[in-house]
Amino acid sequence: MEFTTVRNGEISLNVAVEGEGPLILCVHGWPELWYSWRHQMAHFSRLGFRVAALDVRGYGGSDKPHPVAAYTMRELAGDVAAVIDALGGGKAILFGHDWGAPIVWNSALLHPDKVTAVAGLSVPYMPRGDISFIELAKILYKDRFFYQLYFQAEGPAEAEFEADVGAALRKVYYSASGDAPRDGLNMVKGPDARMLDGLPDPDPFPAWLNAADLKVYIDAFEAGGFRGPLNRYRAQNLDFAELAHLAGAHIAQPSFFVAGEKDPVRGFVGGTDLYANPGAACDDFRGSVLIPKVGHWVQQEAPEASNAALEGFVKRL
Repeated sequence: MEFTTVRNGEISLNVAVEGEGPLILCVHGWPELWYSWRHQMAHFSRLGFRVAALDVRGYGGSDKPHPVAAYTMRELAGDVAAVIDALGGGKAILFGHDWGAPIVWNSALLHPDKVTAVAGLSVPYMPRGDISFIELAKILYKDRFFYQLYFQAEGPAEAEFEADVGAALRKVYYSASGDAPRDGLNMVKGPDARMLDGLPDPDPFPAWLNAADLKVYIDAFEAGGFRGPLNRYRAQNLDFAELAHLAGAHIAQPSFFVAGEKDPVRGFVGGTDLYANPGAACDDFRGSVLIPKVGHWVQQEAPEASNAALEGFVKRL
């Protein structure tokens, strides 16, 4: 594995690269790193692909601009396009997890000539609706806690997470995993609660993320902090205004969806299974796989099953 720096204007992006062949570019979510794709990099590089995984801006070894506006979907898709140009000769298959999934879905819309196929993990493609998701969340979670609403104020969440980075990451990773109690990350709390209130700190942590793995994440967030990663949540209303031209847009490229059946994202909208029809707005949808007993960190909790699902998609292109 090698590391390279890709520039997108004034932004420097740290990118891990393994293998040779057509490019697969992997985009992580919150609160993660390129390292979240380590199992996929090893697997797909052996299959004859050049596999790259970037630290999204705000994370790890990539630049961390201060303004919220630096983290809009347009900016992040521009970073993806820059990496595709630098490492893939202008073409790539995209894998994205958590926030990385909306990033790759929107990269396919904003830079269609660069994206040959796209797979989203944990977050299906959902076209822009009549109101932004943050405004919808204010309605859905009017009288109780929802972490994305808590993240909107600049400062409180940073202070909470940075007070003990290791405990914060363990609690978040565990509570959204398939090992957590049923309510997990979606436990009911009052609207004035904090993110980590009531979340368990498991000891030992489940085997899918060992002590050495955890240290990679802890070291990175102790060094870089949480402002950049949290700014992605704060930029959602900016996205709603900037991407008005994408209202109702469908994904045209071959597309695929993978998730854990116990992922808390599945129940974010009360009374609705967000995984019931993940290809509804994808014109060339190649199917979906829900992995049993697995939670949000699907490609780390179940790397073999995730790799098999993604390999099946890629081989059919």
